[in-house]
Amino acid sequence: MFIHQETKVTVQTRRTFIVRTIGLCATLAAARTALAAPPVVDEADASAKTLGYRAKASTVDAAQFPKYQPGQRCANCRFYSGGASDATGTCPMFAGKLVAAEGWCNVYAKRA
Repeated sequence: MFIHQETKVTVQTRRTFIVRTIGLCATLAAARTALAAPPVVDEADASAKTLGYRAKASTVDAAQFPKYQPGQRCANCRFYSGGASDATGTCPMFAGKLVAAEGWCNVYAKRA
């Protein structure tokens, strides 16, 4: 007694292969872009100038920014979201960009 089992064979044409390959490449490119780290704030950026942002707190001109006190830096600001050992983190003042942990801006507020 023989049991005949039907098998479906999917025929893949060259056109189907090319379309699927292009789709895969586009998906991989989109994923890479989505997972890329946001850019670091540039001191020359308009919002950075407005807030007096400096990538290194030690370079802040105390005469220009009298609010600045030594020891203040982004890493110990309440708005900074980054790990203790991270060189950069996010800040709501610079949406979509990273700030340096050693940086400072005029919106600095000591973390509680």
